Amino acid sequence: MSVSLPAPAALTTADLAAVPAEVVACLRSARNVLTVCHENPEADALGSALAHALIVESLGGRATPVCADPVPPMYDFMPGIERLRMDPDPDLDYDLIVVGDCGELERVGRVLTQHAELFGRVPIVNIDHHISNRGFGVVDWVDPSAAATCEMTTLLACALGVPLDAAGGQLAASLIAGVVIDTANFQHPNTTPRTLRVAAELLAAGAPLFESARALYRTKPNRQLRLFGLVLGRLNDELDGRLIWSTLTQGDYLAAGAGPQDTEGLIDLLSQSSTADIAVLLKQDGDLTRISVRTREGGVDATELCGHFGGGGHARAAGATVPFTIDAAPGVVLAEARRLLGVPAAP
Repeated sequence: MSVSLPAPAALTTADLAAVPAEVVACLRSARNVLTVCHENPEADALGSALAHALIVESLGGRATPVCADPVPPMYDFMPGIERLRMDPDPDLDYDLIVVGDCGELERVGRVLTQHAELFGRVPIVNIDHHISNRGFGVVDWVDPSAAATCEMTTLLACALGVPLDAAGGQLAASLIAGVVIDTANFQHPNTTPRTLRVAAELLAAGAPLFESARALYRTKPNRQLRLFGLVLGRLNDELDGRLIWSTLTQGDYLAAGAGPQDTEGLIDLLSQSSTADIAVLLKQDGDLTRISVRTREGGVDATELCGHFGGGGHARAAGATVPFTIDAAPGVVLAEARRLLGVPAAP
């Protein structure tokens, strides 16, 4: 697209040209916007939902950021996080829905099922960085080269001429949290030169980069440390350490005095194994099991493993829900992991 605005100091004209003209037009013309993220949210989902709302408001519209699930307490450090609602505002007549960080529309969760008429009637703009996203909006902007949806949303704000220090700095703070968490504080290989240019622009706008990184990666409640200890205590490895895995049960939550929100970062801890090509965390969810997968750069594609079970994500980080109990799931999931590592199935 052609951008008449001068590029911010750290960004290039090509960076801004990555923003589709259709997305710019939709955001610029919308008056009442619902900004939605996925269920079981993390900082990129929450940050993009808040940022999309703040962008709309900076352009003179009204916006409601929504998430189907309560915001985990670990994200209380994000300014404006209390704005997140669990349902649309019944007093607003929405003319646009912006769905961020969702590989598929169903990841919106309960908001979609309980407000199906709204989602069927109002145009949807889909902004996402998951390679598994096949498009579900009137306009789809899917960029798997972006490290985070918040990276894309930073470019969107700049393309629209919205200052990154808008809303008393809340815009930059929301965006940097998403970039930090989806790059593991710029340690994941999804960090590109553009990611760093975006981060530099956010930092110049006053984003609390160091405070966000500390809150996300170096501040944990004791109950979470106890939970991590239980899971690490049953760590399994096989194939000379190429495959490592562990399980997390409902009993672990009770023993640690923790909850599902305290599992954030656990799979990334497992992936620090010096030998693992594939790291798998299996989490009990009633009679189902959620799996989180991390893989080594240049090795197995995590989306291939999780896609086998209907999930998705990124090449190095993906997830899925499998229709097996926590007792049965390891056998099924690990068999597929072994196959991808080139181990023949047992006769």
